[in-house]
Amino acid sequence: MVLQRVRKASVEVDDKIISEIGEGMVLLVGVKTGDTEEQAKFLAEKCANLRIFEDQEGKMNLSGLEVKAEVLVVSQFTLYADTQKGRRPSFTEALEPKEAERLYLKFAEYLKNLNLTVQTGIFGAKMLVKIFNSGPVTFILEN
Repeated sequence: MVLQRVRKASVEVDDKIISEIGEGMVLLVGVKTGDTEEQAKFLAEKCANLRIFEDQEGKMNLSGLEVKAEVLVVSQFTLYADTQKGRRPSFTEALEPKEAERLYLKFAEYLKNLNLTVQTGIFGAKMLVKIFNSGPVTFILEN
């Protein structure tokens, strides 16, 4: 998963904005073979509690929960692309779509259960994702 701290972000499908957030986090979520609901819950709690927002002294001391961050969750199976051989990425590590969508939605649900405002993209759709990274602050999270 890629986490970006943002000033704002949105997702468009067919030239229509379907999701939009203000200050918070964009989570680009890839689901691979072997991933579980327990891992999704762990990552949701990790994202919500990660101290990536600045306090009054400009230090990253505040969590998304503390600043009431808005969250945009976007599915991105290309995170598990294997580019070691040839020129065409292989996606054999990505979980099959039906189960990947279930885990992606479960992850978003776990975030909502933590009282965060959560928006999502549309799983499997061709999306235009606009991200205004703040900092820039970007983290790669795995468990």
